[in-house]
Amino acid sequence: MGPSASIRAGALLLAGMLVLDGTGAAELRGHVKLVSADNQTSLADLQDTVVFYKPDAQVRVKPLAGDLTITMHGKSFVPHVLPITAGSTVRFANTDPILHNVFSSSAPNDFDMGLYGTGPGKTKTFDHAGLVRVYCNVHHQMFAYILVLDTPYFAEVNEDGSFELASLPAGPGEVTVWNPRGEVWRQHLDGIGPDGLSVELKLIRNGVPAHFNKFGKPYDPNANPGY
Repeated sequence: MGPSASIRAGALLLAGMLVLDGTGAAELRGHVKLVSADNQTSLADLQDTVVFYKPDAQVRVKPLAGDLTITMHGKSFVPHVLPITAGSTVRFANTDPILHNVFSSSAPNDFDMGLYGTGPGKTKTFDHAGLVRVYCNVHHQMFAYILVLDTPYFAEVNEDGSFELASLPAGPGEVTVWNPRGEVWRQHLDGIGPDGLSVELKLIRNGVPAHFNKFGKPYDPNANPGY
């Protein structure tokens, strides 16, 4: 995540366009701006935004390859948002010199990794599409999101608000723009066309989301500060 940068309020413009490339596949390009009630958003907010496209026709979804890691560092989860495909495996590594516990109550992807210290951490495979809210049972302020997708066509928004989805199949499908602080925006596209898409994506949430610990109880404000 980069440093915060103010973005003036206004209508969000998702200047997306589907165009055919030389192979008959399509590309979805665009640009995202965010709107908040206080007229202030950050670069981190922008980069937490995920755009994905799900064709109406069934597509094969494979687990992502490579190193998919969420790191516990400075009593934070990094990255704050991680989009993956169903069946992918994520590692939760601890680089802090203190203990952390990683858990989620987001069924059917719920899990509890127990308490562990510095090291390469533990892994979890996410088999079901959906939003996974990740927390630390020790530190209430630690939270992250794993967006498990049932489509291989997705992208995170760049620092300048741009995005690009390549090699999309021709035909109808649905575009979704998602941000953890915002309202979910969706639009169905009947087919390939030259028209741009314009949508207002409002940021409506701030701060640490309300949640209990892994036992379904409030966090202990007198917990050992050494953890």
